[in-house]
Amino acid sequence: MTDTGNKLYENAAQEDRSARREKISIPASLRASGGKGYQTVVRDISLSGFSATAMSRIHPGTYCWLTLPGLESLTAKVIWWDEGLVGCAFESLIAPIIFEDLLERWRMRGYIGPAS
Repeated sequence: MTDTGNKLYENAAQEDRSARREKISIPASLRASGGKGYQTVVRDISLSGFSATAMSRIHPGTYCWLTLPGLESLTAKVIWWDEGLVGCAFESLIAPIIFEDLLERWRMRGYIGPAS
């Protein structure tokens, strides 16, 4: 992604915080650039990003890879870290059909409340 493309996406991701965010609890793995991957729990997710538990501080601007069960790794950039939680913006928005499928699969398993 070009620098201009990055800025446009970062701005869109931040402005799109009104997009539907689902509070969830999905086991996943997270690997920060230059680090080892580890098991985490995704706490909420939207088309543009997620928050998850983080074993140690991950600095804003760091690239990371989130792997959710049944999906390929998703590249994201850390936006914030706060006492064991990390918030990230996906490098590319999740396709709505994939997002809805993900929610439906985990809702059926009881990891997400009823659709709102």
